[in-house]
Amino acid sequence: MKKAIVSLTAVFFLFCLSLTLNAQTVLSNSTPPLDAPYVHEHLDKRKPIPYTHLREADVMWSKRVWRVIDLREKINLPLYYPTDEEVKNRQSLWKVIKMGLESGELTAYDKPVFDDEFQYEMPISQIKAVLNTVDTTITQNINTGGWDTVYIPVSVTTDKVKRYWVKEDWFFDKQRSVMDVRIMGISPLIEVIDKNTGDFRSYKPLFWLYFPQCRPYFARYEVFNRHNDAERRTFDDIFEKRQFSSYIYKEANVYDRQILEYAGQIDVLLESDRIKEEIFEVEHDMWHF
Repeated sequence: MKKAIVSLTAVFFLFCLSLTLNAQTVLSNSTPPLDAPYVHEHLDKRKPIPYTHLREADVMWSKRVWRVIDLREKINLPLYYPTDEEVKNRQSLWKVIKMGLESGELTAYDKPVFDDEFQYEMPISQIKAVLNTVDTTITQNINTGGWDTVYIPVSVTTDKVKRYWVKEDWFFDKQRSVMDVRIMGISPLIEVIDKNTGDFRSYKPLFWLYFPQCRPYFARYEVFNRHNDAERRTFDDIFEKRQFSSYIYKEANVYDRQILEYAGQIDVLLESDRIKEEIFEVEHDMWHF
């Protein structure tokens, strides 16, 4: 009789143990609750709108320009925010680029020269060195009274990327009778701060990305739409629909120089407007009434 009671107790103990393990397994494998009234199913299946076929013989006129996208302008804020990388339902443009570089879906181009012609691919070791650097500072040791060098890891976060360079080609397609534009490259820029005074010095470009390669990747990430949460556009839509503000800082020229090298600080925007007006007049003059 005692043996029967002991065996029943052991069976009951094993049964309770199995229930506990199953409950822990369910909790560990459970997915977080849906933070939306419906499932966003088509986001991962989005593809960029393909370019219209273009023949060399149909290009009657073209001009290459480089632009600056300043993320402090209001219309460009969806490219900058959120700066908090813990937000899950949307990302900043820099976070998307950083994830693409780390996963190998995007390719960066840079040294031995600053490569905006996409000739020199950066190896993964060089990309990691750009994304995560080490800063040094000198502090006094309270025990010995001497001075020690302290190494501080520094990561390029969203709040440090304040501008983007965009390289694009404007051309008139006589087959469709339209002035069109194709973005060829994009480059993130970070602020350079003086270590001693903390004052702003300049902007430093990190690398170039070949934009046609980025389009399928950018098309899978949404951008905040302040007017309608159900109609969020992707990063590819923002660039293809020209929903950003920018100004020209360089046009193709025989000297290969920027506007700032031959115009004063005040005249840079005026020269930028002159180049935009020239592109508009070329399209306007193609037509005869």
